[in-house]
Amino acid sequence: MSESTIKKSAFPSAGEDATTALKVEKTPQTASDSYRLAYTDDAFMMRDELRPVRLQLELLKPELVQQDHEVEATVVVFGSSRLVDTAIAESKLEEARRQLAGDLDNVQLTQRVQAAERRLQNAVYYEQARRLGTLITEQSSAIGAEKLYIVTGGGPGVMEAANRGASECGGKSIGLNIVLPMEQCPNPYITPELSFQFHYFAIRKMHFLLRARALVAFPGGFGTMDELFETLTLIQTGKINPVPVLLFGRDHWQRAIDFDWLVEQGMITRGDLDLFRFVESADEAWEEILSFYNG
Repeated sequence: MSESTIKKSAFPSAGEDATTALKVEKTPQTASDSYRLAYTDDAFMMRDELRPVRLQLELLKPELVQQDHEVEATVVVFGSSRLVDTAIAESKLEEARRQLAGDLDNVQLTQRVQAAERRLQNAVYYEQARRLGTLITEQSSAIGAEKLYIVTGGGPGVMEAANRGASECGGKSIGLNIVLPMEQCPNPYITPELSFQFHYFAIRKMHFLLRARALVAFPGGFGTMDELFETLTLIQTGKINPVPVLLFGRDHWQRAIDFDWLVEQGMITRGDLDLFRFVESADEAWEEILSFYNG
């Protein structure tokens, strides 16, 4: 008997039973929702009482899929979803200036030009995140046997840039998207089979760190700060092992958060400032990661 004809288990799989269940004769009893297999009953799975089960499923699915794809180590990239690449920023600025040229006294158009100028200035972060995605994907073997994969929140802006950098050099990368009231589609540079969607922020943040070997936080808003401070707290309290935490853009971060004031007020210790480093370029960020692991 060939090996391929030997069943792996004497029991039918869940999929096989689900298919068999659909063939049952239709009667008032079998038509009842209570007769449906529990794991095929969407209404049952959505009940409030099943929240612990859904939490476990949301933890397990990305874990098992990443195991299947042999993803063992990642570099997490956080940052604003509002940033765009240089070409788009230049185009938007030109458009805003053309509109203003026809109505120089229009306050709203003047503000639109100013916003477009800031967007172009900040496009440097998009370009650096893109380069970092490429650097890490191409050179991750420099810190050991583990291949490093870029992982982002899966959205636009800095997240798109990092996934894009990995994709442009032929590498795979991960996106951890989340259901939001406003529609949010995963950016097109994520490896499709490594594109995940979450309901629970807590489980999503856990997946950011489960395989993390470094974290790079580009300028961003509430979401970026939430993820950054959770990571710093976990390292500070010893709940996770230290990893390089790199804040991209010293001027931005020192203006956004007065770390020295926190020290002066006794809210954190001077030693807590060693939990992170400032970097100004993708190359510097990669050198910091290399230095952490290679000494």
